[in-house]
Amino acid sequence: MKNVRRTLLVLASTYPRWQGDHEPGFVHELCRRLVQRFDVIVLTSHARGAAAEETMDGVRVVRYRYAPAFLETMVYGGGIASNLQRSPWKYLLVPGFLLAQYLRTRALVRSQRVDLIHAHWLIPQGIIAARIAGKNRIPFVVTSHGGDLFGLRSPALNFWKQKVAAASSAMSVVSSAMVTECQRLGLQPRKLSVLPMGVDLTTRFVPDSAVTRHQDELLFVGRLVPKKGLRYLLDAMPRIIDQRPGVVLKIAGFGPDDAALRKQAKALNIEEHVMFLGALPQDRLPDLYRRASVLIAPFVRDDSGNQEGLPVALMEAIGCGCPVVVGNVAGIEDLLGRYAEQLTVDSRNVDALAMAILHALSDVPAAAVRALAIRADAEERIGWDHIAKAYGDLLAQELQG
Repeated sequence: MKNVRRTLLVLASTYPRWQGDHEPGFVHELCRRLVQRFDVIVLTSHARGAAAEETMDGVRVVRYRYAPAFLETMVYGGGIASNLQRSPWKYLLVPGFLLAQYLRTRALVRSQRVDLIHAHWLIPQGIIAARIAGKNRIPFVVTSHGGDLFGLRSPALNFWKQKVAAASSAMSVVSSAMVTECQRLGLQPRKLSVLPMGVDLTTRFVPDSAVTRHQDELLFVGRLVPKKGLRYLLDAMPRIIDQRPGVVLKIAGFGPDDAALRKQAKALNIEEHVMFLGALPQDRLPDLYRRASVLIAPFVRDDSGNQEGLPVALMEAIGCGCPVVVGNVAGIEDLLGRYAEQLTVDSRNVDALAMAILHALSDVPAAAVRALAIRADAEERIGWDHIAKAYGDLLAQELQG
């Protein structure tokens, strides 16, 4: 008997709005690999300029409207939590956002005969998946990416995290440190797996020996939000410049803190040493990683308790053999392994951050050799082939009951 393909409905907030979008694309990268095993439908929020429905790399993408187009600004450009924190008026968009997502999820489950739901982020996608999957007696898997677990901290939100985890058929988190956080918060899923998002280590994020690595070029890649710690890197720059007058920091990213960070660079009188590149498409990042002396990822746990899970940009840099200096938030050791202690620093300690960066710059070739060793150690854990198979197996197991 011919095998019948099963239908997987994926719920996500952040998702590429179009081909080549600079918004984080890790959910799509997973989905486009899962089409080998499932009929994949992604339900995500609409944004100005995006199609209401389209097929991207074999994935059917459906986008729900939650406000007039000019007001659909709650999700993109920094993420939901950061956008709400920066612009409290956007809380007025939340009821429409939740209701629209719920109604479209329910409609798709009924019309497309969905066999399984994969919800990315505990809140709000996990809440919606738990309710609809329970009513329709279909399994659902929820994946936490870090911000939804470490952030969104209140008794009410913690209650919903517990409810979603308990209702799920299985749950995954992207770093081992998140297992400890789940336990601390009292989350008790039936199954809990540590599965990061992946990186294309075979064609895109690969070293290139023909490219010469610069000697005084620092690189930051990521959203311009507090948990990325860029403000501390800017504070460290005068100390670095004092020792290495030719140093330049390139910042590839966008987000709600953009204006404040530019103002900070001006106040520190380091504008000539800092280049804000803005949002860049994925295909421009490998060249930056290959040429940079060091990627600086000064992660911190922000004032709301939010922090990174396992950052994709850091994995991409390692894939390209780029040396790194990283803020020592929990979970980073999953990627850096035996090198974690010597490559991490308390980013809030500006003097220590500057010293760590200067140390890396003092011998870029040696740092690059170390980066290649980290890549070799991590390749089987974060390569997309391995990660997509692991997620596919997890989802298939829940279909079998």
